[in-house]
Amino acid sequence: MTPPASSDTAIELIDVAKTYGGRFGKKTPALRGVNMNVKRGEVFGLIGPNGAGKSTLVKILMTVIRPSTCTGSLLGSPIGHKPALARVGYLPEHHAFPGYLTGAQVIDFFGAMAGLSRRERKQRSGALLDLVGMTAWSRRRLRSYSKGMRQRIGIAQALINDPELVLLDEPTARDDPVGRPQIRQNIEQIRDEGRTVLINSHILSELEHLCDRFGLLVKGVMANAGTMDELTEGQRRYYIAVRPESAQGIELDNGTVHVDTEDPNELQPHIDRLSARGDVNTGIRSFRPTLEDIFM
Repeated sequence: MTPPASSDTAIELIDVAKTYGGRFGKKTPALRGVNMNVKRGEVFGLIGPNGAGKSTLVKILMTVIRPSTCTGSLLGSPIGHKPALARVGYLPEHHAFPGYLTGAQVIDFFGAMAGLSRRERKQRSGALLDLVGMTAWSRRRLRSYSKGMRQRIGIAQALINDPELVLLDEPTARDDPVGRPQIRQNIEQIRDEGRTVLINSHILSELEHLCDRFGLLVKGVMANAGTMDELTEGQRRYYIAVRPESAQGIELDNGTVHVDTEDPNELQPHIDRLSARGDVNTGIRSFRPTLEDIFM
């Protein structure tokens, strides 16, 4: 039985498992009892290495594959509830839109699939092409597009039904360094419109400053989840740079004194002590582990 979902919860998953393999083949567990909660209006980053089960989890949410076990809710309804799925936008990892279609035709096609009228499709298509920076290419066939351009059309089609929740499976994996800032900007705009966004990616640097919270998936298990502050609690510190020639009797690491504290107010006694000794303080900087540091 699916538990009632909180009004501020977009996704709630309890004990989601998926094992691949048949009677005569070796069984391979992809997910091993995942618990996950995504709040409405936030950008949630589902991170982990390739093969961790990220895409499998997203496909279970979209009912593309059937889980071995799954309890939970999507936009307040049980997983698989069709009216709830109609309020979701989805960009698969390995999408393959027909190359003979133009960008505008792809968006129009998915709008028709979502049940939008011709007038609604025309209005939303133009706005979405502008959003992803593809208006000038809208009447060219996809076979002439770069991988990054196809990805931006993919984001536009995921928004054609005006969704409450947007699932982006590796949205920047195909894009080049020039196109990635455009996609990050698009995701920020989606969030600012009040939508909930779930991003699945193994490119950690792309997500660190974009997501409100993170879930770290490792070998089919949710190893950790939280905000950057929560994930780095107890690991932040300050460095006080000191001129080596002035630091008599102080053990330095690359010309710095380490202060293991998260409170900047606790720095002053250390600064005063160094000043009293005649040591020259040349600068102070804070350190917090990156998302990649946490993952490693």
